Amino acid sequence: MKNGHESEEIGGEENFADMLEKNYKEPSRMEPGQKIEATIVKITADWAFLEVGGKGEGYLDKKELLDGNGNLSVKEGDKIRAWFLFSENGEMHFTTRIGSGPAARAQLEDAFRSGIPVEGTVTKELKGGFEITILGGARAFCPFSQMGLRRDEKKENYIGRTLTFEIIECGDRNVVLSRKGIVEKGRQAAARALKATLKEGDKIKGSVTSIQKFGAFVDIGGIEGLLPVSEIAWNRTENVGDILSVGQTVEVIIKKLDWENDRVSFSLKDALPDPWDLAAQTWPPGSYQTGTVSRLAPFGAFVTLGEGVDGLIHVSRLSVEKKIQHPDEVLKTGQTIEVKIESVDRENKRISLVPADISREADEDAAALQNYQKSESLESETMGTLGEMLKKQLENKETGRR
Repeated sequence: MKNGHESEEIGGEENFADMLEKNYKEPSRMEPGQKIEATIVKITADWAFLEVGGKGEGYLDKKELLDGNGNLSVKEGDKIRAWFLFSENGEMHFTTRIGSGPAARAQLEDAFRSGIPVEGTVTKELKGGFEITILGGARAFCPFSQMGLRRDEKKENYIGRTLTFEIIECGDRNVVLSRKGIVEKGRQAAARALKATLKEGDKIKGSVTSIQKFGAFVDIGGIEGLLPVSEIAWNRTENVGDILSVGQTVEVIIKKLDWENDRVSFSLKDALPDPWDLAAQTWPPGSYQTGTVSRLAPFGAFVTLGEGVDGLIHVSRLSVEKKIQHPDEVLKTGQTIEVKIESVDRENKRISLVPADISREADEDAAALQNYQKSESLESETMGTLGEMLKKQLENKETGRR
């Protein structure tokens, strides 16, 4: 029995070996542009060798694996995505850069069918879009509408930049790219991560993406919010573009989060020191200061004393000689004026002012009146003293006669 079993096992092994031999097929021939996932088995001074199966050996130029600083971005044992270029002496040459060499068209078509993104450099602006040079040398076109541009972004700022694109059309002559979907996916992923951590009152850095009359839009890394014109600075902002520019990095405070309506608002001035905190020390009551007339209203004139701090001269204090109906009768916007600080209300952020010349006149009149009153008092006291002396002398004379 034992020998019979052994015989059957041996026979079975032989039959299995025969079966493998009969069913063995040479590895199918790879076509240019064919994509593989391969493990790096060896990295030499010039080449990286790939495990591709079969009897052949795959390799690619080591330079393709260097980052911008010339350092290797992978190591032995890592898996990479590569495309077959050609075979020579049993060795198969691959590339990680789609769109290079004689297999460029096949590579691009494969990337188009598989939805594989490609990297390309924006080389120049054309009518309706940009010319893109895909890493490897192939040329393609990306319409303005597919670049993910913002309305007021300057197109020339994109020239020379290397970006990631999706192939949306791959014809015999034209390759059309888009990065709109990639940008949106990236923003959505970043937004999901930020939503879990953000809260009102947080201070965060962002980049100005758009300038409008009513404020500026700021991107904080996937989430875009509005920085209203009233929240840009402590002083009155007339032109947003005078303070901010597209691409500028700013540090803002999250003013309001409304995830339900997908709205976020920021404040730039809240991230800056409040000049009103030291207003009473900077502009003490009774002191004379120089300011600029910033705004005229029927009830008075606003005077800017410092960044974010305005005082008010009431219309009734603008003249003592005649009644002023409107401040524009004696003042104009932008005029420099010396004023006296009458009072500072830190809580309500109000400073009462009076023109310095009127204040000084009033002070001089008050001083003259005070001096006059003093002299009258002195004279009265003197006259009283002389009267008493004369009365006493008369009294003495009467006494002598007796």
